[in-house]
This record gives sequence, structure tokens and C-alpha cells, in this order.
Amino acid sequence: MSTSAPAERGGSRGVTEAAVFSIIMALGFSHFLNDTMQSLVPALYPMFKSNYGLSFAEVGLITLVMQVTSSLLQPVVGLMADYKPQPFSLAAGMAATFAGLLLLAHAGSIHVLLLAAAMVGMGSAVFHPEASRVARMASGGRHGLAQSLFQVGGNVGSAIGPVLAAFIVVPHGQRSVAWFSGAALLAMTVLFGVGSWYRREHSGPTPRRTHVAVAVHGLSQRKVAWSLVILLALIFSKSFYQASLTSYYIFYLIHKFGISVANAQIHLFAFLAAIAVGTLIGGPLGDRIGRKYVIWGSIVGVIPFTMALPYVGLFWTGILTVVIGLVLASATASIIVYALDLVPGKIGMISGLFFGLSFGLAGVGAAALGRLADATSIDTVYHLCAFLPLLGLLTAFLPNIGRTPPAERRPADRPVAATAPAAAA
Repeated sequence: MSTSAPAERGGSRGVTEAAVFSIIMALGFSHFLNDTMQSLVPALYPMFKSNYGLSFAEVGLITLVMQVTSSLLQPVVGLMADYKPQPFSLAAGMAATFAGLLLLAHAGSIHVLLLAAAMVGMGSAVFHPEASRVARMASGGRHGLAQSLFQVGGNVGSAIGPVLAAFIVVPHGQRSVAWFSGAALLAMTVLFGVGSWYRREHSGPTPRRTHVAVAVHGLSQRKVAWSLVILLALIFSKSFYQASLTSYYIFYLIHKFGISVANAQIHLFAFLAAIAVGTLIGGPLGDRIGRKYVIWGSIVGVIPFTMALPYVGLFWTGILTVVIGLVLASATASIIVYALDLVPGKIGMISGLFFGLSFGLAGVGAAALGRLADATSIDTVYHLCAFLPLLGLLTAFLPNIGRTPPAERRPADRPVAATAPAAAA
């Protein structure tokens, strides 16, 4: 649907935009709940490692199962949603996360932990591509802002998860994870409301849409393909480095500086909170100055800080990781929206591909870095990962797109006839 056209007909543009904005906020809130629950898993790795006698490689395997399950399913779910939208699939996917949390709370072996991780991953696989697609539908052309608001909910949830683990699960034991199943039930309720809105907007004799499957960048298919490859390389760099911190930062701090688990989890919270702030800033900034410049400044700009991190003390480690999280995350929304602008007719599939690849690479990175830590030391992991952001230099080969002022972009978001001339691109 178009947020502007109905408002102009009814003379109540502000009311219409507020209603659509509420959908974006509902998706962001659900993302917050989803990622709060998902982030409990890595935050509890020290407990699992102690309770089950796990090696670093086995800890990484838990992340691998959760993230790869999500990554393999997300593009498939997104592609299916492009061809046959399912309004209530978001609520159904959250039910898988609910089941995964209950399994996690009562797991008695590494095998049950892996099954629980797979269920949580399956829930994310359904949630992320469809929710990202609906957020873009409700954006009214402000795609970067909508993507940032949607993603920042997940970032805040990821930041709060370790804190909740430190103050609730660690003192009360593994079974207290079941308490968080209430968050899954709340998310299911909110997403049922989003599904009802979606069904209303796309039912009836003249369903409305937020986008048309027409590219406006004028690039050849080969150039689009190479641009996607570059973006995927940037996702690889970003995901692997972020995996080194989300999965092993706690162990690194405990090993190198001898601090407590609770103190290390507070440091992890600060890093994840910085990611949330960076995500919120990056999307609107990309709408204003262009996605390429945000991506360029983010991934290349973080290099001096990653290079310095392995050589500083505890105080500067905390400062540098906050800066790294802030700068690195500012590209998150811009990468996704840039990819969607390249292939506008496949919103679900592209969202699923990039979200899925991000999760999958994080899982592969966690497993690979865990083996490296077992074979060498946890310090070696951070010395090696410091060079990953150098892949950001590939940004120089991306074309400049997505800088058209919003007033000129809005017509592309309004319904057009199926026979619209190709010259409109």
C-alpha cells in the first residue's frame, strides 16, 4: 500500500502516517523481544561450558547450529513471502522460539542444547525476512529510517539479553530461562495484530502495495550482481568480527583481565548497546547522504580501533569496543536497504538472504574462531580478527544509488498500472 495516496484522498495524511508508523514500532518491539530471547543463548555460554564440560569448539557449535538454521531458512521464507504472503507467519514463527526456550531451560545434554538452539534459529528464520519486508511496506518511502527503527529493536534486545542473563538466569539457574517464554507469548500477540493489519491492507478487490518491482537505478544485471557480491563480502567481514565479540568477548575479558562473569557481561552489554545506537543513526543518515558513504565510513572507519584493541588495558578495551560497535553497526541498515534498492522486486528474498547470511556467517565464525581459540589462545582470535574490516575497501567499487530526495522517490512507492512503461526506471 502507499501511505501517501490514501491520506491525500481522505485529507488525513497525518492519521494515516501515524497508523503505519505504529506498525513499524510494533515490528521493532517484536524484534526487541525476539533478539532478547535469542541473545540469552550466547550470554549463557559460561554456564553451559561449566555445567556440561564443553570445549570452545562445542560452544561455537551451539552458535553454529542456531545461526545456520536461521540462515538456511531465511532466504526460502523470504522468497515464499514474495510470491504468497502469509499475514500470520510472524506469530507462527515466534511459537518456534517459545518452544526453543522451554527446551533450553530443561536441557540435560549438549544434544538437547543443540536442538533448542535450532528451534530458536528457526523462529528467527521466519521472523526476520517477513518483518523486514512488512517494515519496508509501511515506510512510506523512508526506507533507511524504517529499517533502522526495525533493526534497533533487535539491537536493544541483543544488548539487554546478557544483562538479564547476568541478573536473572545466572543466580537462579538454567531453568529460569523458561521465564522468558512469556516474552515469546507477548511477541506472538503483537505480531498477530501486525498480521491483521497486513491482511486488511492486502485483501479486497484492490489490494494496495508499498513498492513496485521496477529498478530505478539504471544499472545492468551484471553490475547489480557484482554489487551484491561486494555487499555480501562486507557482511562476511562485519559478521565474523561481530561474532568474535558476541561469542568470545566474555571469555577474552575473563582470561586477559581476570574479571568476574557478571562484570564481563556488563562490558558485553555496553558493546551491544553501542551497536543499537549505531544502527539507529546509520539508517536515517543513509537516507540523507547516500548509503554508499555510510557503508564506506562505517566499515573502513572502524579499522584503527580493531587494530588497537588487542594491545590495550581493560579501561581502553571497554572504550574501544563501544566505539567499534557504534561505527560498525552504522552500516547495518544501509547495507540492507542498498541491497533492496538493487533488487526491489524481491524484498522478502533479499532481506532473508542478507539477514540469513549475517546469522549464518556469525555461526560459522563462532565455530571457526572457537577452534582457533582451542588450538592457540583467545588472544590470537582478536589479533587475527583485527584485519577483517580491511575488506571494507571493496566499498569503493559500489555505484552511488539511493541519494534521490524523498520528494522525488515517493511516486515510485505509489501504485502503478501493470503496463507502466519501462522508461519509468
